[in-house]
Order: sequence, then structure tokens, then C-alpha cells
Amino acid sequence: MRFSTFHLFHRFDGQSFKDVYDYHLALIELAEELGFDGVRLAEHHFRDYGVVPDLFTLLSHAAARTSRLRLGTGIVVLPLHNPVHVAEAAAMVDVLSGGRLDLGIGRGYQSFEFEGFGVDLAEARDRFNESLEVVLGLFTRETFQHEGKFHRTGEISLTPRPLQSPHPPIHVAAVSPETVTMYAERGLPILADPAATFRKVVKAAETWRSIAGTDPYGGLIVARSVYVAPTLEQAREDQARFEASFDRSRIFNERSAPIDPRTGQAAQGFEYYQDRYLKGGSVSNDFRWEQLEVIGDPGRVIEQISVLRAAGFAEVLCDFGSTRPMPFEEMARVMRFFAAEVIPAFT
Repeated sequence: MRFSTFHLFHRFDGQSFKDVYDYHLALIELAEELGFDGVRLAEHHFRDYGVVPDLFTLLSHAAARTSRLRLGTGIVVLPLHNPVHVAEAAAMVDVLSGGRLDLGIGRGYQSFEFEGFGVDLAEARDRFNESLEVVLGLFTRETFQHEGKFHRTGEISLTPRPLQSPHPPIHVAAVSPETVTMYAERGLPILADPAATFRKVVKAAETWRSIAGTDPYGGLIVARSVYVAPTLEQAREDQARFEASFDRSRIFNERSAPIDPRTGQAAQGFEYYQDRYLKGGSVSNDFRWEQLEVIGDPGRVIEQISVLRAAGFAEVLCDFGSTRPMPFEEMARVMRFFAAEVIPAFT
């Protein structure tokens, strides 16, 4: 089992943009020091929910400050980009990092972001699938030409070419049965949704493996909110404190929801997520404890991760508190404790 850290780059009240970047870059360096396998960064636009609009620029910077960590996108929202630019930037980061790029991709979901770019959210799946064809074509062919509904190229060659052959590992964000099946049939491994329950992500992994069999990219990935404390009691108390300190309706609301502004309902292709972002993220601490988060003392956390491993996941993408306003030293203590008490159980 591999372990990586997730970085949303959420900007809390009172933080400058530089504060946010410095905080997470220091955590990325700490992750390498502690023996984590990799890091992944989130792409978002137009608000403080996440302030990294260009993942490849920041990963290039992280590449210069690390030597071993895998450097991942989690995820590139393909429908919002020219896929030729994505392939070029990914290849460049792979070269600059010495072949350490992991490419997580997805169709996105936030209607606010799609409206900002003037892209119809209902077209997200079709745009994603076409962009994926372009990216893979550029990665795997010496010359490539494409004429589609959304993108058109002349006959071009990818320059530079990535160091990893045939290209950096690719994972597709997915947990809905339809999406998991679609990409399993193509042999593309999934990065499972952090907001889905244990039951749903286990089912997603089982579905993927029943269709695709072995994974050429090193295993399926599951993203989870993770917190480990010396005792169960402290973990429960800390969880309650975290939830009380943060207004989740700032994240889970109509701006975040995959809503078609013309109808006020879930956009085409997003019916599986009909209510998730319209309920203000208001689920109980008990629900989080039992069904969503990897949380507890070391024994309980190891047991939960073992369930995920048995389901077929090869990597846990650990969100140690992307929406928790934790001082650096407190976050560092959490990561150090996890690295000392949990990771050795899986090595």
C-alpha cells in the first residue's frame, strides 16, 4: 500500500495567497522527509476554496524542492483546458521532475467554474472523453492529428516527450457505477471520490477489477479524509472540534453543485451527485466516523486501510485537513504520527 498527501490549497480568512502556497509547499517537503510516496494537488478557479488554477506550474516548483516524491494532479479538469496544452505541460513536468509525474484527470463538477470559463457543464463528459483521446494520442504516437466536436489539430508531435514510457501514469476520478464501468472497459484505473462512503468506494474498486482485471499503472487510488490520534477518545474529540470550527456550507453549496443554470437541476451526466452539494455538507460526526473518514487511533486506522487494500486499492490519498485551519506545527504532528504509527504496518 502506498500513501500520498492531498493538498487543496484552501485559503482561510486572514491568509494571503503567498501564505497558502508557503504552507503547502512546506508540507510537501515534510511529506518527502517522512517517507510518503507522493503528493497530489487540486485545481480550482475563482474562489478561495482552492487557489491553484494551474497545477503544472506549481508542480514544476515542487519538483525543484523535492527529489523522490511522486508529483500528482488530483485532478486536472480536462473540459476546462485545451488538451494539447495539458499533454505538453504534463510532459514538461515529467521531464523536469525526472519522471515523477502522476496524471490524475477528471471532468470536474463545479458549475461556478464552468460558467466562469463559458463551458456548458452538460457537455463535461463529452468534452472530457474527447480531450482524453487527444492527450493519449499525443502521448502514444509520434505524430497525431485530431478533428472532433470540441477540438481540432493539425498534424503535430508532442514536444517535449515525457520521460515515463509510454506516458505518466493516468488515473480517472470516478466513483459512480457508470463512470467506473466506462473507464474500466478502457483499462484506465480510477481515483475514487473522497466524499463517497466506504461502501461505495469498495464497490467501485470491485466493479473496476471485475471488468479490467490487472492495472498497468500500479493500482487503484482512493482519496480519504485521514486523522489519527493516540486514542479513540482524542480522535472523536478532535473531529468534533474540527467540524465546529468550519462552515461547510462555504464549500458545499449551489456554486459547488453540478447544476445546470438553465434548469436548476443536476446537469446532464451528474444525476448521481444530485443532492451532495446542495445539503451544505451537513452530515453528522457519527456518519463521518463510521462511513466516510479514515479516523481513530492507530489500530482503527490500520484496520480501515486494510479494508481498502483488500478491496483492491493500492494507494491512499490522505487529506489530513484541507478544510481545517490547522497551524503548520499541528498539521506536521498529525503527519508525523501517521508516518510513525500507520505506514510501517503496510511496508
